Amino acid sequence: MAKYALGLDFGTLSGRAALADIRDGRIVSTAERAYPHGVMTDRLPDGTALPPDWALQHPQDYLDVMASIVPEAVTQAGVQPRDVIGIGVDVTACTVMPVDREGVPLCMRPQWAGHPHAYLKLWKHHSAQRFADEITRVAAERKEPWLKDYGGRVSSEWSLPKLWEVLAEDPAVYGAMFEWIEATDWLVWQLTGNDTKNACAAGYKNLHRKHGGYPDEAFYAALDPRLRHVIAEKCFTPVSPLGSRAGVLRPEMALKLGLEPGTPVAVGNVDAHVCVPAAGMTRPGQMLDIIGTSGCHMCLAEQKADVPGICGMVEDGLLPGAWGYEAGQSCVGDHFAWFCENCVPAGYRQAAGQRGVNIHQYLTGLAEKLRPGESGLLALDWWNGNRSVLVDFDLTGLMLGMTLRTRPEEIYRALIEATAYGSRMIIENYREHGVPVDSFIATGGISRKNGMAMQIYADVLNMPVQVADAEQGAALGSAIFGAVAAGPRAGGYANVTEAAQAMSAPVRAVYRPDSGNAAVYDALFAEYRRLHDYFGRGGSDVMKRLKQLKK
Repeated sequence: MAKYALGLDFGTLSGRAALADIRDGRIVSTAERAYPHGVMTDRLPDGTALPPDWALQHPQDYLDVMASIVPEAVTQAGVQPRDVIGIGVDVTACTVMPVDREGVPLCMRPQWAGHPHAYLKLWKHHSAQRFADEITRVAAERKEPWLKDYGGRVSSEWSLPKLWEVLAEDPAVYGAMFEWIEATDWLVWQLTGNDTKNACAAGYKNLHRKHGGYPDEAFYAALDPRLRHVIAEKCFTPVSPLGSRAGVLRPEMALKLGLEPGTPVAVGNVDAHVCVPAAGMTRPGQMLDIIGTSGCHMCLAEQKADVPGICGMVEDGLLPGAWGYEAGQSCVGDHFAWFCENCVPAGYRQAAGQRGVNIHQYLTGLAEKLRPGESGLLALDWWNGNRSVLVDFDLTGLMLGMTLRTRPEEIYRALIEATAYGSRMIIENYREHGVPVDSFIATGGISRKNGMAMQIYADVLNMPVQVADAEQGAALGSAIFGAVAAGPRAGGYANVTEAAQAMSAPVRAVYRPDSGNAAVYDALFAEYRRLHDYFGRGGSDVMKRLKQLKK
């Protein structure tokens, strides 16, 4: 009788469940639901207005979606609950919130429902930038040894800036908080009754190091005396290694999900990072780019190297036994969607409808007829700030070269090219600082849906792009960790590498660079780099001044 692992993947807009056959990783069923409240950027459910750069979620959405998609996936597959031997969970990160002693999010208590800081702060909540800047300044001034492990800068997307923002702007919420917790760890708590903290999010998003722990109390006190004991008071749960078991499914949740009580549950993970074993990335030199609403670029290395502008290097942070490096782009698919929603003429939509395709497919069909450089356009991919290598979310997007003859498909292609240039900046930064990149693997929705984009990436990077055949890469990755939580005696695996070798997705396609296109893109990338350095490294602060005037 076949055995299965369940992967639960909670992204920016929706949650997904996937059942994977333990033997080969084949996905036998999936289910997906959008979050009822979506991403709250303008106001809370009660109408309370939100300032600029906020991005919140309602944690009840996660529970409601999970209760819907898990039974659907199990029923759809015709699988007996007893044959689901392990569960893995991943969530976007850093997505954090305050909970009370019972593990109930404060926003779900009536007295806190009108407090924005009581809600789940999504990864792209960027209003904590000033706190991130101050953390970086103080750490550099104190010569904190851990700072170089995070590329020399702390991001507003991470845990500490968001937590300090709560303390500074709503100390009542801070005082009522029992624990500051990642969404993935909270979901594992709901499933098992055990409060755990996963090493991936703790390492990449909350400054925890395997052999050094958190920064010392003196550092936190230097930021704000009220933060001196922040780890002991708000982030006290011990860190659990990836691949370990958090506990087993408690009876109440088993009843809601239609699964067997006692099913092993893995320690939580981060949605991008969990894709590493799913994409078959197991050796140094490989880079995985998860190309979705944002982009996450991860590498494995045998040795530790200091790389500026990355999101972090964490021992055992991606796979046990290796240094895992993370960098990323804050805006990829998000700005393709922005353009289509706000800048495409009605005539284009009508034409797309007549051809029976969506607007992205229609624009791609027009854009792929263009030669590199033909549009005369060059864009910076900072519509949602810059995650790597500048680590500055006060930077904004730019489109250069538009004329009265510029057409929508030219802009659309230029935005795609900009994300490829951003990826090249990240790769060159890795290589310049001693982390080899000799293989590029892509996964995520865009890699599967848009061949033109992947060919552009191959030409810009001047290296082959392998697309992993993983439609639900994060869910498959979580299923792989669920299989490890189950262990060999239950039909699972002893470790993540063994599970990945059996269950990872095959290569779907390989895009090889065209030498002529690559030569043109070399010239365009040189111009991109000049703009990148001018606007991002002190040539002009006009983007920041405009943003400040807007605020």
